[in-house]
Amino acid sequence: MKATVLLLHGLCSTPEELLPVHSALRRDGCDVHALHVPGYSFDAAAVRQRARAAATWVAAVCAAIDAVPAERPLIVVGLSAGAVLALAVAMERTARIAGLVLMSTPLRLDGWAVPRHHVLLPLALYTPLGRLWTYRERAPYGVKNTRVRGWIEHELATRRVSRAGAATLSVPHLRELDRLRRRVCRQLDRFACPPVLVLHAREDEVASPANVHLLERSLRTTSFRKIMLGDSYHMITIDNDRPRVVRAVVEFAHRLEGQSAAAASAAGVIREQHL
Repeated sequence: MKATVLLLHGLCSTPEELLPVHSALRRDGCDVHALHVPGYSFDAAAVRQRARAAATWVAAVCAAIDAVPAERPLIVVGLSAGAVLALAVAMERTARIAGLVLMSTPLRLDGWAVPRHHVLLPLALYTPLGRLWTYRERAPYGVKNTRVRGWIEHELATRRVSRAGAATLSVPHLRELDRLRRRVCRQLDRFACPPVLVLHAREDEVASPANVHLLERSLRTTSFRKIMLGDSYHMITIDNDRPRVVRAVVEFAHRLEGQSAAAASAAGVIREQHL
């Protein structure tokens, strides 16, 4: 049986970030759902983006998981903050998820473009100083490809959001993501993680490859595969390595579908032997 796949985009962004992956999985026959999470996703109808507590983000994705038929293998794919959210959800629905795809996972914000004064971020997030500050996206916008970068700059000049995310991120959104990151990091080695595929750029300007090492060292999983990409920055689904990313996700789904079919066949044999 083909897998059901839930796609989780980055913070205050849209499913467009994952459109190449979405399209490829749909063509392959998967049942794909690009989730819109209230208070996490960008709301085009809202004049001002309002964050909700991270716990409500997790609850919304868990509700989507609970609505998937139990006989279908379920894969959760997350990009950037969506990868952190995917991990948090896997801790709540461990037995239900057949596999995780974690792309550009920012458990630590330690990439080469993160400014030194980032160490002062808690002052903005957890003190009244945050009322005076808004994070604005800036070049390279997570993209190494100069043509795509120019397209993103044009979109941000004419809209409030691009395929790489919103033009600005509010302090409440960043604060809730920080809380979620801290919670996930504390619990990484405390649950039986399903098979994992990690995709990460060596030159990720937001989250260095140290994040991959942290995942590999901490996650308790029977299968951990990592692919380090050499020609992209943070937004690997729309950058130069996009074809390799798409191919790897589809192959991961095939592998899990095969394992699910084999397990179902073995269970059927056991039932027949007991009859």
